[in-house]
Amino acid sequence: MRQLTEVDQDLIRRANDPQFGRWLEQITATGGCAHPIHLTGSTTVYDAATGTVLHHYDTSAEPGERLLVRCRNRRATVCPACSRLHAGDTYHLVRAGLTGGKNVPTDVRDRPRLFVTLTAPSFGPVHHAADGERCRPRRAAGECEHGRPLGCSVIHTEADPVVGQPLCPDCYNYAGHVLWHAHAGRLWKAFTDNLYNHLAARTGHTRTGLRRTVRISYAKVAEYQSRAAVHVHAVVRLDGARGPVDDPPVWVGADLLADIVRTAAAAVRLCTPYSRALGEHELTWGAQLDVRPLRAFGGPDELADEAVAAYVAKYVTKGAGAAGSAGGTDHRVTTTDDINHAPVSPHVRTLMHTCWRLGSLPELEPLRLRAWAHSLGYRGHILTKSRRYSTTYTALRAERAAHRRPEAISADDLGTVTDAHWRYVGSGHTPGAALIAAGIAEDLALNREFARYEVSGGGGAA
Repeated sequence: MRQLTEVDQDLIRRANDPQFGRWLEQITATGGCAHPIHLTGSTTVYDAATGTVLHHYDTSAEPGERLLVRCRNRRATVCPACSRLHAGDTYHLVRAGLTGGKNVPTDVRDRPRLFVTLTAPSFGPVHHAADGERCRPRRAAGECEHGRPLGCSVIHTEADPVVGQPLCPDCYNYAGHVLWHAHAGRLWKAFTDNLYNHLAARTGHTRTGLRRTVRISYAKVAEYQSRAAVHVHAVVRLDGARGPVDDPPVWVGADLLADIVRTAAAAVRLCTPYSRALGEHELTWGAQLDVRPLRAFGGPDELADEAVAAYVAKYVTKGAGAAGSAGGTDHRVTTTDDINHAPVSPHVRTLMHTCWRLGSLPELEPLRLRAWAHSLGYRGHILTKSRRYSTTYTALRAERAAHRRPEAISADDLGTVTDAHWRYVGSGHTPGAALIAAGIAEDLALNREFARYEVSGGGGAA
């Protein structure tokens, strides 16, 4: 007779619990969240004028006297259910800035808009897949000072694990790579500042005068390339001085804006503080720059709004440790042993060790490289946007909550006062609960796919 495993025992215990039905309702309400937050507490709604209790809820009658809520983690490798929801919110956030909606006027689709990709510079030659071509064919390439060949005649596929790895790890500028990641936020700020400066110079305005006339709004997402260097995809839109509610002046078009993007990126130059161990590094954007105009329905050389919104939403849920990602890990490392045992490539592991080593230098302490070793020194959010680009995640979540609980929409109009007391008491699932939650998440995902299939007209008659 097979001995019951820990998962089997937990499943039996769960199923025999008198509150199993209510527990399933909570798991379903979280969408099958893989790491739900456990809360205990209460909420009471009073009539502001009379003090009458209009509504009261507490967790005393809930399973385990706790309420489960979503973890809201954006990474698919951590929580597929919440990452799917986050991707949907990202799609609507980006799409609203392109086509209108969510308090953004629909005429933004007629503004000059671009899809821009900025890359990191080269830190040393790496293997790459070249659409059936040889990796780095060089006649009489010779060897580097460490005795490794400077060329590669192999035809790599995208799935080849050597793609993105340095031809010579000893020649690769790992310190420069890490420092570039640590300053990526400043590089982006310098780029956006340059946009205004270069546009002012090209149009004969002062910088102050230009900023009273136009506003450049954006939403950007960071993605790790196969060489483990971050590059940035950004939607850039030109508005009038008041943002999306204001049309830009007619003397600025998409072609001019595209030219300004190219010159602004090329002009970025940042220098790291001098270090006795590293010297001084000059940081720039890479030579590879892609600028594409956006149109509502796309064209031969243009991208469609919907495709761009879906593209950004796809990449915002990829964790650093996702399959196919060349980033580090989804969780922070606290010792060099964590780095040694991380499931990453030798190239990525060296980058993490470089973060750890440089993090010990007093002059680099403000960069907190050890704290960000899991992301290879990159400290920025995966998705950021300018203040007036479109709506916010908070507004989208509030709208969704109000849709699910219509009675909450008019709460402010009723003259009510809410008294809430909540306390965090834990997170995650037991082994059996995790299996059930994963099954519920999969069922909900299948239901969405079937619903999408029916709406698209693929269902047909029974």
